Amino acid sequence: MSYVPRFKKKYEEEVKGKLMEKFQYSSIMQVPKIEKICINQGVGGATSDKKLIDTAMKEITAIAGQKAVSVKAKKSVSNFKLREGMPIGVRVTLRGTQMYEFMDRLISIALPRVRDFRGINDKSFDGRGNYTMGIKEHIIFPEIDLDKVSKITGMDITFVTSAQTDAEALALLTEMGMPFKNRQQNN
Repeated sequence: MSYVPRFKKKYEEEVKGKLMEKFQYSSIMQVPKIEKICINQGVGGATSDKKLIDTAMKEITAIAGQKAVSVKAKKSVSNFKLREGMPIGVRVTLRGTQMYEFMDRLISIALPRVRDFRGINDKSFDGRGNYTMGIKEHIIFPEIDLDKVSKITGMDITFVTSAQTDAEALALLTEMGMPFKNRQQNN
C-alpha cells in the first residue's frame, strides 16, 4: 500500500462530500479542489548582497520540501540599483503529495506558532477562487534553524483552487482546516 498524505485523505473522504452537499453540484467533478500552492519571497537586499538569494533559496527549499528557483528582474529600475536579469526573489510551486504535506505542516505546526495568532484574514481572495496570505516571519516553520538565521524575512503563500467563486474557495479552505478569523469578531 502506498503512502497517502493526511490532508489528501481528508479531502477525498470528508471535504468532497460536505462541499457536494452544500453547493448542490450535479457531478462530483464540479467539487473544487486545491490545484497548487505557490510560495514566493522577495529579497530586497539582493541587489547589494548576492548571498541573500542563496540563503533564501536554502530556507524556502527546506520549508517547501522541493527545490526553489530564483526570480529574475524583468525591468531595470535605476532608483533601486536594479538591472534586468538580476535575481530579486525566490519561488517554489507545490503540487500533489508535497502540496498536501506542506498544507498539513502550515496548518498544524506553523500557524499556531505565530505570535498573537487570532486566525488568518478571510478577505484575501482574488475573485477567481484563489487565496493569498502573507507570513511576516519565516521562522515559524520548524525546518528553519534559529541559530543559523541572519535576517528574519516574510513570504507570500498562494492557494490556487479550481473553485469558480470566492465563496466556494472559502468553504473548501475552511473544510480543509484553514483557521480563518470568525466573522463575528470583525463586527
